[in-house]
Amino acid sequence: MSEQPLNPTSADAASDPAPAGSTAADAPAAAPTGPATDVTADEAAALRAASFERARRLRMEPRFPGGPAADPAGSHHERRIRSFQPRRSRVTTGQQEALERLWPKWGLDIDGKRVLDLAELFDGLPVVLEIGFGMGEATAQMAADDPGTGILAVDVHTPGQGNLLGLADKAGSTNVRVANGDAVILLREMLAPESLDGLRVYFPDPWPKARHHKRRLIQPEFLDLVAPVLKPGAIVHCATDWEPYAEQMLEVLTAHPRFANTAADGGYAPRPAFRPLTRFEGQGLDKGHVVHDLLFARV
Repeated sequence: MSEQPLNPTSADAASDPAPAGSTAADAPAAAPTGPATDVTADEAAALRAASFERARRLRMEPRFPGGPAADPAGSHHERRIRSFQPRRSRVTTGQQEALERLWPKWGLDIDGKRVLDLAELFDGLPVVLEIGFGMGEATAQMAADDPGTGILAVDVHTPGQGNLLGLADKAGSTNVRVANGDAVILLREMLAPESLDGLRVYFPDPWPKARHHKRRLIQPEFLDLVAPVLKPGAIVHCATDWEPYAEQMLEVLTAHPRFANTAADGGYAPRPAFRPLTRFEGQGLDKGHVVHDLLFARV
């Protein structure tokens, strides 16, 4: 999943460059220190606090007018291990145009301040949640192939958000909504019980190093959040080309009392026809990776 931390610490705010579109005057001002100034320690501390607060406000402003917020759930910042890490890349002209034109219509920020009315948001369609859609090609194709299903697609990668909006618009698909922010906050605070008809997690970051395994998304605690918002019988569909992560997914899902494997042998499932072959998946196959699909029903 191509995500980034939502709320940097004060140290981050001080060390990061100014946000795109800002000027040098917008950057935090260093508090004057040393014998050449008459500023007291308390005054210097107040100046530093004001600088950090100004940087925080700048980070929370949308990169584009009316577009996704840089820090949609800043007030919900928690010091917990996250499954995503920063990704900064250039937004193309086409992606920016799609964000400015379509975000007010099809985009939403995960701010943790309200419970979404999915029936209203998707005009009564059944809704599946997709966490981590990259550049959105597969999501757009699934939306076009199945217009009777709404897709709530979550990511924090701004170029991908713009790309997905543009692809959906070009295909004439009206069943995609793009959510910007932390999927954990969305699951925990913004979705009603039994409101989802499915969950898709395709090729999440495998965090291959052993010391990083705790950052993997598919964990018992994550499934505890997922189960209540899924309707009975709803399918959790995961896919990965990283063998050790596939084994962990199978172990964790099998052990959870709220999910049952749909594969008769209790193992991996064939790739469903509705899941497109993604560019990322193709790269993995070219490297000799084996792709595993897991389909578990909420019980």
